[in-house]
Amino acid sequence: MAIRVALFGTGNAGRIALRGLITNPAYELTAVWVSTAAKVGRDAGELAGLDTQTGIAATDDFDAIIDAKPDAAVYCAMGDTRLPDALKDVCRLLAAGINVIGTAPGVLQYPWGIIPDKFIERVQNAAQQGNSSVYVNGVDPGFITDLVPLAFAGTCQHIEQIRCLEIADYATYDGAEVMFDVMGFGNSLDEVPMLLQPGILSVAWGATIRELAKGLGVTLDAITDTCEREPAPEAFDIAAGHIAKGGVAALKFEISGIVDGKPLIVIEHVTRLRSDLRPDWAQPAQPGGSYRVEITGEPSYAVDICPTSRHGDHNYAAIAVGVGRVVNAIPAVVAAPAGIVTTLDLPLVAGPAVIAAPTTTE
Repeated sequence: MAIRVALFGTGNAGRIALRGLITNPAYELTAVWVSTAAKVGRDAGELAGLDTQTGIAATDDFDAIIDAKPDAAVYCAMGDTRLPDALKDVCRLLAAGINVIGTAPGVLQYPWGIIPDKFIERVQNAAQQGNSSVYVNGVDPGFITDLVPLAFAGTCQHIEQIRCLEIADYATYDGAEVMFDVMGFGNSLDEVPMLLQPGILSVAWGATIRELAKGLGVTLDAITDTCEREPAPEAFDIAAGHIAKGGVAALKFEISGIVDGKPLIVIEHVTRLRSDLRPDWAQPAQPGGSYRVEITGEPSYAVDICPTSRHGDHNYAAIAVGVGRVVNAIPAVVAAPAGIVTTLDLPLVAGPAVIAAPTTTE
């Protein structure tokens, strides 16, 4: 029997998730929640960019989603700039007996030691009330920073450091709120955007660092972060808008999990808006962007991960693989015990994926 699933949010991630829910026979779409008035009433197939009518009209009525009684909800609504509201949404769904599998709020990837215990207790209590589970993941933070490094770490005799990198050109990423408000691109170097406010990096990626530490069986002394920004040499335009001369055009940051005074776990991001900026920073393994997992130990590894997609460039592909991780985890999360579920708790998730028919050529 197909799992009944609702979707929250039809932005860059939500549209891809919606397409997966509609086209995968393992799922039955029950409802779609949107935050934009112009999307209310539109068919889910149209919002997913599919040439099909599903009979499911988008709504901004939260109660209508609950009344549809889905087994699970894929939560792709914005979580970065509305964390308290996103946590409330998750608790409301869990208490109603609806499992939540999402790309947000990111702190729920592994919240212990990251957010106050009282917020974790609210989520856990709601899950117990509804006998439901919640799992949040994606690409980075996500499987690049938990599943992949832990898989390779499982072959090592000893480990000195694990470093996970995202190296990408974001010029084609059209999420203006994330680009300008959260990351601060285009802003003066005198301005401190949301992401670079004191402690925010260590919260945003601290969840995945603490999860890795738990998987490795170590206790962190501290989590630290550093950043460096590069101004635009001249004005230019990107998909999200305009970058003025002198505005931030490249960003590099690191978050480190410290053990015995040394950085054991490091998450590094190198984000450019032009490929010629800061050539001394790490370079991607493919044009546009890639991910890298480096393990220094015995043995050591350097693993480049290069997502591509038939539907878009490297930025689209990165979103698609993160969404795929979440959508394919739905059955495992539905079957999991009530509460917050992490990658450390799940079995290996390899589907259910739609197997395409072989392509024939004459």
